[in-house]
Amino acid sequence: MGILNVTPDSFSDGGELPTPNAVVARARRMLEAGADVLDLGGESTRPDATPVSAEAELARVLPAISILRQTWPDVPLSIDTFKPEVASAAIAAGADIINDVWGLAGALDAVARTAAMKSWSEGNGAVPLTPMAETAARCHCPVILMHNRPDRNYTDFWADVLLDLRFSLALAERAGIPVHQLWLDPGFGFAKDAAQNLEVLKHLDRIVALGRPVLVGSSRKSTIGKVLGTTVDDRLEGSGATAVWAIQQGCRMIRVHDVAPMVRYAKMADAIAAGLAFRASP
Repeated sequence: MGILNVTPDSFSDGGELPTPNAVVARARRMLEAGADVLDLGGESTRPDATPVSAEAELARVLPAISILRQTWPDVPLSIDTFKPEVASAAIAAGADIINDVWGLAGALDAVARTAAMKSWSEGNGAVPLTPMAETAARCHCPVILMHNRPDRNYTDFWADVLLDLRFSLALAERAGIPVHQLWLDPGFGFAKDAAQNLEVLKHLDRIVALGRPVLVGSSRKSTIGKVLGTTVDDRLEGSGATAVWAIQQGCRMIRVHDVAPMVRYAKMADAIAAGLAFRASP
């Protein structure tokens, strides 16, 4: 999955795609390098980013979706948003996948989320029908449910992470989204410190065990910079290492900025996983 941010303030590539033609040029390079899916975002989700309205987000993403769909009618497009109105309009405009950094729970504030999860986990009530879950169900499209939460106040890190993800799956089920349409994302870089980000990769198999295909987006993230002592423009090898590890743990898709080298990392990781079953391409 190649990242196309039509934002002025994303953490590593903000402002690089100011026009639809720039989006097409970047997308072409990514596809030629081996990207299978293009993920389009119109609002930065980096810490302390300035929120944007749905109208502003749509003004950024809809022209890009339109020109990408005209240029490549069959390339899968993902819309990276947590706003139901943006997701609905993007799918109507030609996007294929909803990639939600709040795992369908973005409409619930911290208090409502905690109460709903407590009631559901104790068997005292159904999960709520959230606006994003309703929208995704109406769109009849794949949905990526990323792990996220309002804070880092974990009681038991792994128990809480898995409960959060099961809650997102329950929100999807409540809305009637078919289970085969669902992906999970461990949320590397979201509501986690560096050690916690590394922990979700170390034991990614625990998320894989939930039974849905897993996407990992660790590309250029600050945890890599903290480990290597490098700036955001010098994290390729670290991004590659996290991708290879994730693939070995059962990850099915990687979300990346640097498609060409990351395709090589992924091919090598797949070959190692194949072992004696490996067959070279003709």
